[in-house]
Amino acid sequence: MRRAQAPARLCVPLAARLRVPLVALLAALVAASAVLLGAGSAQAAGYRYWSFWEGNGKNWEYATQGPSVLRPDDGTVQGFRFAVSEDSGDADQPRRAPDFGAICADTPAADGKKRVALVIDPGTTADAPDGEKPPALRTACAQVAPDASSAEALAAVAKPLRYDDSAMLCAISGYPRTGCGEQVSGDSGSAKPSEPTKTTDDQDAGEEADGGGGPSVGLLVGIGAVLLLGIAAVVQARRRR
Repeated sequence: MRRAQAPARLCVPLAARLRVPLVALLAALVAASAVLLGAGSAQAAGYRYWSFWEGNGKNWEYATQGPSVLRPDDGTVQGFRFAVSEDSGDADQPRRAPDFGAICADTPAADGKKRVALVIDPGTTADAPDGEKPPALRTACAQVAPDASSAEALAAVAKPLRYDDSAMLCAISGYPRTGCGEQVSGDSGSAKPSEPTKTTDDQDAGEEADGGGGPSVGLLVGIGAVLLLGIAAVVQARRRR
């Protein structure tokens, strides 16, 4: 007796039958990774704030103490830079060399006083809040009491200063008019609302804000593992048929 011909669908090779579900799952994996990586890039844009620097004679080093705590010696150079950065590791430095001799050349030494050279860099238009234009970079030589802090030296030459309720430095010489360490959105350049601030002439400055981040690598790996397990389950099910 002649055997009945198997239905056409049963004669389709295993590889062909698996192609559609495998392609669909791989496409889902790629799409999920792209969405999450894109979200991470946007969230990691950073914060808009004044960073604080110390000159070492030739280069700038990110300050390890806040300007309210640090009490610089006579002849030192300190810098303030306004920019958008994720954290201290990628913060923009002042765009002027820390040259005490050049900055304080016209300010003679005086008894009972110390001289602190300051570089005040309001940054670029790209870093400025909406509707504001950064003033020009400038230098100043503050002549203050021997025990004066960096914040007091800054107040001597760059009023008005503005601080928030946690004593974080928000504005130098009135720039920017609003905002204080706000997080900046990566996709639109807009910023989240900041906490209320207050203006003083000599309040101590605090530490700068920390950076943000996107989804962790572990999260992405976990999602990929789940999808790959789904692929393996489909393959195993097909082989048992």
